[in-house]
Amino acid sequence: MSFDVAAEAYDRFMGRYSAQLAGPFVERSGLSPGDRALDVGCGPGVLTGPLVELLGADHVAAIDPSEPFVAAARERFPDVDVRQGSAEQLPYDDGVFDAALAQLVVHFMQDPVAGVREMARVTKPGGHVLISSWDHGGGRGPLSLFGRAAQSFLADPPPPDRRTGEVEGDLDRVATEAGLVEVWPFTLTVSVRYESFEEWWEPYTFGVGPAGDTVSGLDETHRAAFADHLREQLPAPPFELPGTAWCVRGVVPQRGAPAAQ
Repeated sequence: MSFDVAAEAYDRFMGRYSAQLAGPFVERSGLSPGDRALDVGCGPGVLTGPLVELLGADHVAAIDPSEPFVAAARERFPDVDVRQGSAEQLPYDDGVFDAALAQLVVHFMQDPVAGVREMARVTKPGGHVLISSWDHGGGRGPLSLFGRAAQSFLADPPPPDRRTGEVEGDLDRVATEAGLVEVWPFTLTVSVRYESFEEWWEPYTFGVGPAGDTVSGLDETHRAAFADHLREQLPAPPFELPGTAWCVRGVVPQRGAPAAQ
């Protein structure tokens, strides 16, 4: 699975959905001007943008493991402290942010509980940690139609890839095990309009993430046949496709306070 791709490829693929999600996600963070926020797994800066609009560039930090994404975020937000690194080892002191947010990232963390625990560590007591993940397990994610088609049509489909956060209750458990309190689950649904099948299909050929890996592994003949099969599953263009995300907001307890049970 690769995210070492051009930021423009991500923007045209899942970035169209994550950009729609970012504003409502920030609105539920409890942040206000004067606060400091951390964008964990920032990618090319989809969530960073709304945070900068609300707080100002000097009050936002961002981090991502992908070198191309970090370069893109730095170019787009030159006054934001953008670093390369992982959620599980955040290079920040304890309690320096009022909120830490990870939009559509938990399911890609090597250790989700450790990653969210790190987010809590760098957030002030009483501050908020927010995490989200597409509802692929419930069939409501932007990639769900593609996933169902791959399983039913391809002779050698990718094995089901059940990731943490993709079914109801996963993020609640992660947040609680990471030590957050007052854990509040909610959902957000967005939609993207496509003027043609080609507009929807082409980004799958860019090699972004697991779906991109699946398409990249097909030869030209099988790729064309799979595309024709997918065309039959979609409405006549123009069409809109929704995507629903599981989300959780939790509060960082006072240092030394007992963890939630």
